[in-house]
Amino acid sequence: MRTTCHRAFLFLIGLFALGSTAPARAQTDVALSLYGAFSGRTNGNGTIESPANSAGGIIELRHISNPLMGYEATYSYNRGNESYRPDCGGAQCPVTVQTVKAAAHEVTADYLISVHAANLRPFVLGGVGILFNQPDSNQADTSSSTKGVFVYGAGLDWGALPHLGFRFQYRGNLYKAPDLTKLYTSTNRFTHTAQPMIGAYFRF
Repeated sequence: MRTTCHRAFLFLIGLFALGSTAPARAQTDVALSLYGAFSGRTNGNGTIESPANSAGGIIELRHISNPLMGYEATYSYNRGNESYRPDCGGAQCPVTVQTVKAAAHEVTADYLISVHAANLRPFVLGGVGILFNQPDSNQADTSSSTKGVFVYGAGLDWGALPHLGFRFQYRGNLYKAPDLTKLYTSTNRFTHTAQPMIGAYFRF
């Protein structure tokens, strides 16, 4: 799973590099941000799945190809722990909770629209990617999960120095809940993760 994740990320970096033969007025930057990941509970197929909130980090390679349009490749990581228990529909039933400790890796490719005014650049973005959830070792009855993910967001770049600035953004992730356990059936429901972020960028 880690090898697959690394190959996918390197592939996106390659696409980014090929597209970065920029015309005049283009801008390229790399950013590192920290975020909180807040996800909703899902239930379906007799299972209730409850993800744990966590902190994470994201690296972005961004290219503004003209004053308005741009694109980026991203890689992010956070803990993706999940708890599973049976859904008895309000009836009395034995409850066996399985908590799976896991790592969540996400790779995306996004388009964005931005405007530049003085040292501020607000932007909106949308894209698609792959979410890899890998359980920690030495856990019985677990399996890895790979899901497609739709990403959207908005934010603001503040250029503090000619090549350095701060990035404030919100990213939302929509995907099917990961199936990390062999004890319960998958909820097979879409879930959402909200990621408020703060970070810094370096402009080349």
